[in-house]
Amino acid sequence: MTDPTIGFIGLGLMGHGMAKNIVEKGYPLRVMAHRKREAVDDLIGRGAVEVSTPREMAEACDIVFLCVTGSPQVEATLRGDTGLLSALRPGAVIVDCSTSDPVSTLTLAEETKAAGGHFADAPLSRTPKEAWAGTLDAMVGADPEVFDRIRPVIETWAGVIVHLGPTGLGHKMKLINNFIGMGYAALYAEALAIARKSGLTAQQVDSVIRPGRLSNGFYETFMKWTLEQDENAHRFSISNAHKDMAYLANLAVSVGAVNPMQSAVKNAFAAMDAAGEADRYVPMLADFIARVNGLPKFD
Repeated sequence: MTDPTIGFIGLGLMGHGMAKNIVEKGYPLRVMAHRKREAVDDLIGRGAVEVSTPREMAEACDIVFLCVTGSPQVEATLRGDTGLLSALRPGAVIVDCSTSDPVSTLTLAEETKAAGGHFADAPLSRTPKEAWAGTLDAMVGADPEVFDRIRPVIETWAGVIVHLGPTGLGHKMKLINNFIGMGYAALYAEALAIARKSGLTAQQVDSVIRPGRLSNGFYETFMKWTLEQDENAHRFSISNAHKDMAYLANLAVSVGAVNPMQSAVKNAFAAMDAAGEADRYVPMLADFIARVNGLPKFD
């Protein structure tokens, strides 16, 4: 049986590694020009073929993966005269690996169905390091038969794959996942500020938390910036954190959930975003909270 032709749109920090693993596992791959040529040129060197528009990709591909910023970018990629839906192959699958608004996801699923295709959501967890290694986590929303078709391709870049149920559940779970992570970040940043104003150092806090039951993987990557100034420890931007918490707020409203903690977490990232630091990474929230508390930066 011939392998399906795969398309990939969104060759950023995560997408580059994911696409690299797809083509290296032998799948025919189409990629679309990115604002930075390095990723495209690297993938072409590995055997991928470049296309110019989503329409051109849809004409050539059986499964198209998207890994872009969020729902506005996903919607723009699907719709319009040059969008994926304008030339979708019968039965083709679009897989959104972005962190997107579930309300938009369900709307796009209906539009894709009307165009003769299928829409699945498979957002990610972990970092660009795992994307390159092919060991990301994927939380998937898709009909069972669609999941069976896309799973072998997802296995090229994911070590843990959880099929949660129908389309939309992947993005809902991703927002819950990110709420927990960004909640940790806001909590750690504020706790460190209170500790330092109380006469404790970050190193002293770490000496108690790290060996105890309150430590976890997120804590360890967060503290690599605080203690070691390793800016590559968790390369997830403040703007993306703010965006995801705004999506979660929409989800909470849509299901009628009371969410006081989520509002506080979102506001921490909103404040840093508004201060012109949108492109900094999540662990650097500790610097921002320190600064507004009149404390010097970590060193």
